[in-house]
Amino acid sequence: MSASGGTKAIVAALGANLAIAVAKFVAFAFSGSSSMLAEGVHSIADSGNQGLLLLGGKKAKREATPEHPFGYGRERYIYGFLVSIVLFTIGGVFALYEGYEKIKHPHEVEHWYWPVGVLVFAIIAEGFSFRTAIKESNEIRGKLTWSQFVRRAKAPELPVVLLEDFGALVGLVLALGGVGLALLTGDGVWDGIGTICIGVLLVLIALVLAAETKSLLLGEAADADQVAKIREALVDGETVTGLIHMRTLHLGPEELLVAAKVAVQHDDTAAEVARAIDAAEARVREAVPIARVIYLEPDILRTTTSA
Repeated sequence: MSASGGTKAIVAALGANLAIAVAKFVAFAFSGSSSMLAEGVHSIADSGNQGLLLLGGKKAKREATPEHPFGYGRERYIYGFLVSIVLFTIGGVFALYEGYEKIKHPHEVEHWYWPVGVLVFAIIAEGFSFRTAIKESNEIRGKLTWSQFVRRAKAPELPVVLLEDFGALVGLVLALGGVGLALLTGDGVWDGIGTICIGVLLVLIALVLAAETKSLLLGEAADADQVAKIREALVDGETVTGLIHMRTLHLGPEELLVAAKVAVQHDDTAAEVARAIDAAEARVREAVPIARVIYLEPDILRTTTSA
């Protein structure tokens, strides 16, 4: 599965969230709905998150330096992790607090047409953003299920946007339900309950994102199919006769480090071994283009026999 920054999906989500945030705050000002306030803060947090993802993508393109010889590809993982923290603190925790306050001090939702109209508009806008993220994800998802894609994707941007948009759509439905029940019953507590449900949803999504981006920050190996291609490319059966051991590590979503000890003929000259190593590196890069940093150590494959 190739990596992709999903820039189009990020920009689409950013535009949608900024427009929705303004509409939600206007609706809150006229109606006093806590669900609208929580959703407005949620949209602001999401907009900031998309800004962080774009910033991380830009910083990751910097050239390697003596201090950072493997480049800055992991900047995208760092900013993906920051997104999960922002979503948890600003989005989830604020919604939980606002919902608690609304239940403790309920008041009737005024000018109901404002929150309802904004929620319908927001669902349409978020649906467009979600559709864009799905379309970009399908181009690289292959045969993976959606849960597998979120767990295995090496580029954090698309899983982040997908989960944010999914959470936003579900949150909007919850907000619409809370406002609707508050209007039907005349009890503002339902608005608070809807807000708390939004907070729980955002916290759960933030925890999932944190777990996935933490794994990327710690360092993940190549996918199983990439490992198989690298193994096959290394050994040609003539100059490189076997693979003794190998390690792979993502230096960034689109840069893979490969370190391996390969077996060569015991009577090969130094020049022949050097040519064999160069040829093996070329085969690996052709098979897996993101394998940009390759270290190969030649050795003699020793077999032991028992009497």
